Amino acid sequence: MAGKLPVSPLAPEKFPDLPVIDGVRFAALEAGVRYAGRTDVMLAELCEGSAVAGVFTRSSTRSAAVLDCQEKITEDLGGKAAILVNSGNSNAFTGQSGFDSVAKITAAVAEEMGIDANRVFTASTGVIGEPLKWERITAKIGDLNAALDEGAMEKAARAIMTTDTFPKGATETATLDGVEVKIAGFAKGSGMIAPDMATMLCYIFTDTAISREVLQQCLWLDNASTFNCVTVDGDTSTSDTVLVAATGKADMEPITDFADPRVRVFRDALHAVMKDLAIQIARDGEGATKLIEVQVTGANANGPAHRVAMAIANSPLVKTAVAGEDPNWGRIVMAVGKSGERAERDRLTIWFGDILVAENGWVAPSYTEEAGAAYMKKDEIVIRVDLGLDNGTATVWSCDLTHGYISINADYRS
Repeated sequence: MAGKLPVSPLAPEKFPDLPVIDGVRFAALEAGVRYAGRTDVMLAELCEGSAVAGVFTRSSTRSAAVLDCQEKITEDLGGKAAILVNSGNSNAFTGQSGFDSVAKITAAVAEEMGIDANRVFTASTGVIGEPLKWERITAKIGDLNAALDEGAMEKAARAIMTTDTFPKGATETATLDGVEVKIAGFAKGSGMIAPDMATMLCYIFTDTAISREVLQQCLWLDNASTFNCVTVDGDTSTSDTVLVAATGKADMEPITDFADPRVRVFRDALHAVMKDLAIQIARDGEGATKLIEVQVTGANANGPAHRVAMAIANSPLVKTAVAGEDPNWGRIVMAVGKSGERAERDRLTIWFGDILVAENGWVAPSYTEEAGAAYMKKDEIVIRVDLGLDNGTATVWSCDLTHGYISINADYRS
């Protein structure tokens, strides 16, 4: 959309103070990819020897940039690396011109920065089906390279926004053998949100010394319970990309084995950053006024629990009831039933937060409509469902569905 959207009422008070990550520099500027007056291209430079791991959308119509990154991410060539991202145009469903655009951009970055083209990772986000005006980006690569600054991560976060109403950043530290390592990153996402092995766009950086193989395992596992557990509208993007880069600058013995006990400590911190960013995406859902957390317990296994939770979180009827502050718990019953997973009426229990709503196949004797209605006025809503079958659990995050979502998407390309 050409106009500036009002900031989500669920936005954090401010962008977090992200630490400098030794070995990473950032730049961002306006290239006029689609709109004038917007910072829409960002560049990150990664020092020699940085390990880069990634997960990507499994959409069958994924973009040329995603396909290019997927080919490159399995290699460990050493040397410097770079990440370039543009907003305004997703370069998806653009035929051979899409691949040509990626090749032109990566070649220009490689030449300007003296980096192997196979260590240049790109991403594009925005309108689908329109050729990317790549020459507007390549014309700015020299300026981007000259502007690289270790303290410019927030600028980079703002450059990748589309319908986002606020930039999303998060940071954590971990102590590994007495050495404090830093993890910090940023993400974009507001609509077309239902990740499938990735999320919209997310870039995380750390000075941890860790091999690419172990970093990839950590990312893959932590992704399952963070980005793959957030949904705004049930639509998986063509461009979803998560990259994690480790510069190895921390003064520590490198982690080269997933069985290393330090992996658990590192994963806890990485997971915290990823979870924070995932929830911020739900908070910035297009038109959102309420954050919804769905907790499912008592399923046959974690997989079925996740599918039930996503059925509830993606239900337009549940989401509109939350938007209207209507404690219509019957819609939750409906969503559980449509999930395709095993559920038995008389074992099902439902709560709004700590308020028991339904049990034993019927409304709970203690429940009152007044209590439910009062709870639904909160900005953050927790829906809990216990299936009463086994020990499977899942938690997912979503948002309500308002008229704002329709307005934003009906006017998206104008």
